[in-house]
Amino acid sequence: MGEQLTWGREYLMVAPDHFRVEYAINPFMDLSTQPDPVTTRAQWDAIIAGIEAAGGAVEVLGQRQDSPDMVYAMNLGLPFQGGPGTVGRTAVLSHMRYAERRNETETAEQWFRDHEFATVSVGAQGVGAHFEAGDAFAWRGDLVVGFGPRTERLALKHLATELDVRVQGLEIVHPGMYHLDLSFCPLDSERAMVCPAAFTEASARQLLDLVPEALVLSEEEAMSFCANSIVIGRTILMPACPDRVRAQLEAWDFEVVIVGVEEFVKGGGAIRCLTNPLDVTLGRDLRTGEAKVVSA
Repeated sequence: MGEQLTWGREYLMVAPDHFRVEYAINPFMDLSTQPDPVTTRAQWDAIIAGIEAAGGAVEVLGQRQDSPDMVYAMNLGLPFQGGPGTVGRTAVLSHMRYAERRNETETAEQWFRDHEFATVSVGAQGVGAHFEAGDAFAWRGDLVVGFGPRTERLALKHLATELDVRVQGLEIVHPGMYHLDLSFCPLDSERAMVCPAAFTEASARQLLDLVPEALVLSEEEAMSFCANSIVIGRTILMPACPDRVRAQLEAWDFEVVIVGVEEFVKGGGAIRCLTNPLDVTLGRDLRTGEAKVVSA
């Protein structure tokens, strides 16, 4: 059995005060199918209740009225606690691929600064590279980053340099798994859910080589959003869990807790998209001192 993840107990979430489907920038968004505000709030509250019941904590950021997708807090930026040789806290801000989402970063930057994070930008408006934090995970000492639909390959070099870490770059090609957090979910220090269909053949091999013990998802299983889950110790909060996946997770002694988020799936995201971990630590969860990119 692998050791429990050392991060994932403190989260930032965005209150769904203005969540709606106002445009279509992924295959799940349909302007004719709008989320119900009452159900949306109940599902969002249930995520917080699930996190707290598992021993986690949540901080809440208000949603901009002009930013309906801001509720998907994972994409606001990549926050890190300081580690050995690092003072304070740092947040790498996202530079969204689509202009409709770029206002979110302005509000996120102010929140991070108010909470004593130094902020770093991978790309400024019209400059640099697009980067969306839903494409990045700290795991086994490396920063694992998906690129293609949302994050640009050039961003990998910026991330490696700014954070002084090794970046494992994976090319995403599946239109329905446009962020890495839809096809990859670290479970503990040895195990992760992985959907090879999301990637080029070379990147799928690279990712499977990184995972000592993978729960390999079929395309159909991954499209249930089961990888878009969060792990708190041995508890996994999941939006859905196919029977085969549940059987393997329970055989590995994980407790599966289902929290329905069907209203948020209408916008293309589930539990991981709605939660941004605040407790990833440089020097503990990410090795520093090796600024390089490894990509198939």
